[in-house]
Amino acid sequence: MEASARITCDFLGLSPGDTALLCLPLDYIAGKMMVVRSQVRKLNLLAVPPSAHPLKNVADRRIDFAAMVPNQVWKTLQVAEERQRLMRIRHIIIGGGSIDEQLAEQLRSFPNAVWSTYGMTETLSHIALRRLSGCDASQWYTPFPSVQLSASSDGCLIVDAPLVSEHTLHTNDIVQFREEQSGGSCASCRQFRILGRKDNVICSGGIKIQAEEVERMLKPYIATPFLITKQKDAVYGEIVVLVAENGDEENLRLIASSKLPKYYQPKRILTVSKIMLTETGKPRRDIDLYSV
Repeated sequence: MEASARITCDFLGLSPGDTALLCLPLDYIAGKMMVVRSQVRKLNLLAVPPSAHPLKNVADRRIDFAAMVPNQVWKTLQVAEERQRLMRIRHIIIGGGSIDEQLAEQLRSFPNAVWSTYGMTETLSHIALRRLSGCDASQWYTPFPSVQLSASSDGCLIVDAPLVSEHTLHTNDIVQFREEQSGGSCASCRQFRILGRKDNVICSGGIKIQAEEVERMLKPYIATPFLITKQKDAVYGEIVVLVAENGDEENLRLIASSKLPKYYQPKRILTVSKIMLTETGKPRRDIDLYSV
């Protein structure tokens, strides 16, 4: 944990006496690591109760470093005063969930550094960052120098981070490496992006469809919370299923048919009162939770 803390603090240029905001629960590694970073780098730790509006009661305190989840950032942006406070934080790291294009667009004009993190509990927080704000904003993650990355035979990311984990980690995240414009070798392909989870691949009629990719394509057109999942099918093997909160099934079908390639279009649409979430706020995709 100390090694992970030093890596992050060094990368962000944090110095003793800087102020760090703790607004995440200590039940999870993200909250614990904020405490460890503050101890290791001798930061002033400002702790507030975890909530959707972590900057509501911090007045105009100078904050150099904060870690938040996407929902906290989104809710903060909706309140003008809180938005201004967010914009004054020198470094913001966002993790614990995907950052959609609408949120990324709002952060792109921020004057200070906003980062999306990639990591897992096994790596004691993040092992890679990508910039969301300014002219260096990118869709590609850059790993820390001590981290070595590769891909398994089924396209999933393999992480070798010896400073924070004794073992090589085989993830279920389907990875795409960025090739240099010069067409360099794989040694130059350290930057990467995650296309989705291996668990969320839908094999329908011999075509592999990534659930997260379908969600990204539909996100601008469906206002209510929704998710893409799969269901076993005697003809296709698996079919794409769209589950949406309080939606109009016919309207959802029209959106899907006009915005998605034919083989991405859901063969079943379910409207439910509530999309179920995991403890960390990620959508639960088990079709049995929604089917009746």
